[in-house]
Amino acid sequence: METKLDQNRMERVRRRYSFSGGIEIEAEGSREGLCLTWKDDIVVTLRSYSKWHIDVLLWEDCIQKEWRFTGFYGSPYSKDRNSVWSLLNRLSQGNNYPGLVAGDFNEILYSFEKSGGVP
Repeated sequence: METKLDQNRMERVRRRYSFSGGIEIEAEGSREGLCLTWKDDIVVTLRSYSKWHIDVLLWEDCIQKEWRFTGFYGSPYSKDRNSVWSLLNRLSQGNNYPGLVAGDFNEILYSFEKSGGVP
């Protein structure tokens, strides 16, 4: 999720809600910042990260299977769109695991989805 928090504040939130593990990517001022948290019964292996994504392999004891999760934050700025979508394309290469990509892609498909700002 996008946190808009510095690393120390996000770690306090993580502990408050009893998440045993976490990866925090610090916000730049009051923008961005990503966090992925998990409980004890999940083993997480970090593959890569940036200010736009966290890519991990997950092992869940309950299903006895490894799978891939990519938390993604698409830039709301048009100047970053090509590089962010290129990143997502690169992350999809060479994937041999079942997986899920989730997050905020900041893509507007229809004009009724937009509120405020430039039309």
